[in-house]
Amino acid sequence: MHFQRTLKNTVRCTGIGLHSGQKAYLSLQPAPANHGIVFRRTDLNNARVPAHVMNVKDTRLCTTISNNDGVSVSTIEHLLAAFAGMGVDNAIVDIDGPEVPIMDGSAAPFVFLLECAGVVDQNAPKRWIRIKRKIGVKDGDKMAQFEPGPGFHLSFLLDFDHPVLKRQQVGISLTETAFIKEVSRARTFGFVKEVEYLQANGLAKGASLDNAIAIGDYQIINEDGLRYEDEFARHKVMDALGDLYLLGTPIIGKFVGERSGHALNNLLLRALLAQADAWEMVEGYPEGESAHIVDFAPIPGSLVLPATVTR
Repeated sequence: MHFQRTLKNTVRCTGIGLHSGQKAYLSLQPAPANHGIVFRRTDLNNARVPAHVMNVKDTRLCTTISNNDGVSVSTIEHLLAAFAGMGVDNAIVDIDGPEVPIMDGSAAPFVFLLECAGVVDQNAPKRWIRIKRKIGVKDGDKMAQFEPGPGFHLSFLLDFDHPVLKRQQVGISLTETAFIKEVSRARTFGFVKEVEYLQANGLAKGASLDNAIAIGDYQIINEDGLRYEDEFARHKVMDALGDLYLLGTPIIGKFVGERSGHALNNLLLRALLAQADAWEMVEGYPEGESAHIVDFAPIPGSLVLPATVTR
């Protein structure tokens, strides 16, 4: 039997928001079983913002969640990827501003924080969403889909018409070790020529060579170069892992992304939840032993998806 996990101790950090440019203090704390990941805005009377797919309100260059009162937290995907990769089910994230610090542009600093805090089992069985049939969403040449399969495998195809950022494809079978070594250190990236436009639209105000890979017309601007030869595609896998963790549980199955991003990742989750025959909630050990199917009511209400849903 696998059990839910939370933090052993509280750990804190501070940093700059990638898009807001604002300094924020972050505190990661233990939470009880079946609590999930919940953000609290300490600057707004500890307003709670649960990390859930249906709370996603904006996907422009990052993932932003909001509660019913309009209180939001943005750029949550790297931290959620660290929670997913380290197997943390339950945590309270206190933050005194609207955006999670970008740190070095990867999930590695958050992995370090979780390692410092320690991760402990709780007295409650871990749950997974198991994919039962293929389901996907498309938007032009962009695609994201789930397929049945053992464990959790993520693959991503990145294809830009650029001398540096050419076609890259990467796949990873998710384990804690594989996440830490092969994915967590991959940084966010952007084109130098787009920075002025983004900042004029209220984005990338905190971007720098310390927290992103800067891509010029013909070269990487960062003096230290890349951490992986295919760092761009690996970062997209990391982004997807964080976005998919908004289901509230880990996944048993395969994720395939082609040129997709935060918006399509969220549409895929909503499409999945809207198709009750495409998934089931299980608890227990997912590989090598039988997993016990548990009752779980899908989120009610029809969902209007501005993209083609594929079976």
